[in-house]
Amino acid sequence: MPKYAGQTRILAAVDCIIFGFDGDNLQVLLMKRGIEPEKNKWSLIGGFLARSESLEQAASRVLKKFTGIEGLYMHQLQTFSIPDRDPLERTISTAFTTLVDIHQYEKQIIPDYHAEWFPLAKKPKLIFDHDSMLRMAQQELRYQAASHPILFELLPEKFTIPQLQNLYEGVYVTRFDNRNFSRKVLSTELLIKLREKDKSGSKKGAYYYKLNRKKYKAGFRSFMNFIPNHDRFGF
Repeated sequence: MPKYAGQTRILAAVDCIIFGFDGDNLQVLLMKRGIEPEKNKWSLIGGFLARSESLEQAASRVLKKFTGIEGLYMHQLQTFSIPDRDPLERTISTAFTTLVDIHQYEKQIIPDYHAEWFPLAKKPKLIFDHDSMLRMAQQELRYQAASHPILFELLPEKFTIPQLQNLYEGVYVTRFDNRNFSRKVLSTELLIKLREKDKSGSKKGAYYYKLNRKKYKAGFRSFMNFIPNHDRFGF
């Protein structure tokens, strides 16, 4: 079969940006790169596209190979193609992203490639343009959280207001006033207060809540009010 004459070879890769929530912190799954350049430095979960697979298939294969995690639906974020993004050879990479409950997948992670969860605020510097990829993925996550109820899917059946606040603060990289946040959340009437308390953090403890799913389906838009906005929150 004839090939395109005079065309430059360009490698295609995929990078998986996996956000996770553990009940306290929003985290990202990273791995130590196993090849030069930048060997043993921290990177996103990535690898090259094989001739026989689609980008989606490559992302699933790479994620399973390096972490052991499989069966995730990942959203295609963007293709990164700055000519010198990889110093060794011209490579374009398509990033995929998703958000998971860490507790559901922590037992799947294999130790072979040193995959590890890092709180976003404490993550190490990443190789190449991976920090830029991560920042864009965070922006996309904020947009999705504002228009879809994805964050509540990460919460356990019963949760505390501080847990919910930690999740929102992690996604939007901001601090909320505790009393203000609690007041605004409860004003939506989408949460049902339980009698049980979580006393792991203090003797006084924090009451558990559960989602009122009937009202939630009809009233999710009320949570749009929690998006960090200088006019709304006075930051």
